[in-house]
Amino acid sequence: MEVMLAKTAGFCPGVKRAVETVYRDIGKTKMYTYGPIIHNRIVTDDLEKKGVFAIDSLDEAEKGSTIVIRSHGVPPEVYDEIKEKGFEYVDLTCPYVKKIHNIVRENYLEGRKIIIVGNPSHPEVKGINGYSGNTAVIIEEKDALKDIDLNEKYSLVVQTTFNTAVFEEIKESIPPEADVRVFNTICSATSARQSEAVEIAKQADIMIVLGDKNSSNTQKLYNMSKKFCENTFLFEKICIKQLKCFKKNVRIGITAGASTPPGIIEEAIKTMSDENKTFEEMLNANDNFSLRSGRVVKGTVISVNDKGEVFVNLDFKYEGIIARSEFSDDADVNPADVVKPGDEIDVYIKRVNDNEGVVELSKKYCDKSKNFEALQEAFENNTVVTGKVKNVVKGGLIVNIMGERVFVPSSQVSNRFVGDLNKFVGEELDFNIIECTDKPKRRIVAGRRALVEKQIEERKQQLFESLEVGSRVEGTVSRIVEFGAFVDLGDVDGLIHISEMSWGRVKKVSDILSRGDKVVVTILDINKEKGKISLSLKDINANPWNTAAEKYAVGNIVTGKVVRMVSFGAFVELEEGIDGLVHISQIAFKHVEKPEDELSIGQEITAKVNELDLENKKISLSIKAAADKNAKAEEAAEEAPVEE
Repeated sequence: MEVMLAKTAGFCPGVKRAVETVYRDIGKTKMYTYGPIIHNRIVTDDLEKKGVFAIDSLDEAEKGSTIVIRSHGVPPEVYDEIKEKGFEYVDLTCPYVKKIHNIVRENYLEGRKIIIVGNPSHPEVKGINGYSGNTAVIIEEKDALKDIDLNEKYSLVVQTTFNTAVFEEIKESIPPEADVRVFNTICSATSARQSEAVEIAKQADIMIVLGDKNSSNTQKLYNMSKKFCENTFLFEKICIKQLKCFKKNVRIGITAGASTPPGIIEEAIKTMSDENKTFEEMLNANDNFSLRSGRVVKGTVISVNDKGEVFVNLDFKYEGIIARSEFSDDADVNPADVVKPGDEIDVYIKRVNDNEGVVELSKKYCDKSKNFEALQEAFENNTVVTGKVKNVVKGGLIVNIMGERVFVPSSQVSNRFVGDLNKFVGEELDFNIIECTDKPKRRIVAGRRALVEKQIEERKQQLFESLEVGSRVEGTVSRIVEFGAFVDLGDVDGLIHISEMSWGRVKKVSDILSRGDKVVVTILDINKEKGKISLSLKDINANPWNTAAEKYAVGNIVTGKVVRMVSFGAFVELEEGIDGLVHISQIAFKHVEKPEDELSIGQEITAKVNELDLENKKISLSIKAAADKNAKAEEAAEEAPVEE
């Protein structure tokens, strides 16, 4: 005989909490359970022997006694009646059922109608309906959707112990255009128990379901198993007489409903142990697992809900919850993107809350030790790590690297001063770990200054390789100085000397450019060794010297404006970008001591081109020669015969 024991068999956390609480408090006060504490006759009979009776009405309870609300929960009017009649009460409603109550209440108050998928006669469903003012539509199969006007707004919940496969069929049958909020509120323990029962039933020659015939979830286990194993039996407990009906060489599968006490399962094991030692060993393996706060254990992910809470099966005997805040130090991490049902993960037991039937777990606690070791290794090997900037603090930034809170001093944020660090918040950046200690306190410091400098140097070298003298490039004016302007070409600056800003005269750089201006410049020279680039803002095609040979040929009479005086003469602007020099000896026919004696800045003059040096861009002018030429022209005009 080969026996396959379902690891999920027996009490679910909610039922376990309720039963253990009642047994613990027997004798402390007179107690009544509002309805049977669980659907198991063996348990309820035993409680009656100990003085704890199940009642259907508060009128049956003695004054001064305590009312126990079972795991199925009750509608809100029952709480009101308990308070009105002066009873004390202990609320042992399963946390999963409480969650459904809250969902129904919130959605009903929003004005949405409620659909409950479940057995209308089940106490859990009756309790849920109470939070919709007893107005909910209760259905058990997909065909019932046809009778509901889905043009209205609905919210749908499901009984915690309902058949998962049937619920999925109902959910898939809802038209996509219907405004129906669907909440899968089947207890994760129920889903796991049903799935495991089906898998065992597929392999078994005989399937035994232990539990009370009045238990809804036990009946579901029986019906589901029966589909895959014809020889499925529902027993309240196993006796030797039943075992003798089974052949020796068969595979027997065993599961138990959520309301089946451990004693029933243990008794079945004891009865069968002489026939199958392996079966007894399987139970012992389960019993060896103990929950203690502070332990790190392995668990299997059952599900992740909409709130980001992760439900974990611990050795298939206990169930724990990882709150979203305990999943990761990074609040932006969505647990559903990281883990999925079936994943095995390490978890830290924070607290075992027997009163609420909850084991509080933490994943980030386990991750911290692993992550710290990884960061120590990165520090020792100078490995680059990636982190997300969370917020700005005094003196720098706080960055999440591998789940650890890491400080980055402002001096290490970049290779240059950054006035506003807030622009980095939310960015993912590369860092070096520059300090990593665990004593006396854990301290991790990171920086990116060296990385930035290295990256800039690499990009600078690439830029120098790509630039060519004579090419036109775009840049941004980064700094204005008296002698010119520096232009950021991308990690390297080039200089536009003031003389290269215009073909004309420039008195001040700020007359032409401002910081932040976008400019197109010509590269005049590249000095890779010194890291210098000379630029010009002038338009080569607009160079006035291109046409100077014709305009300013020797002998031509030209006009211009005096722009500068020197001891040996005066400079005259002939056009923007071209100046000519009138030597002091060529200003007048008489002796001139100083140019200022005959000329003034801005004065318009006429002169003759005496010399033109295109190579050195020089023009010599003579006011005297122009005057002499004009005079001779006038004389010639006077002596010319007059036609009659």
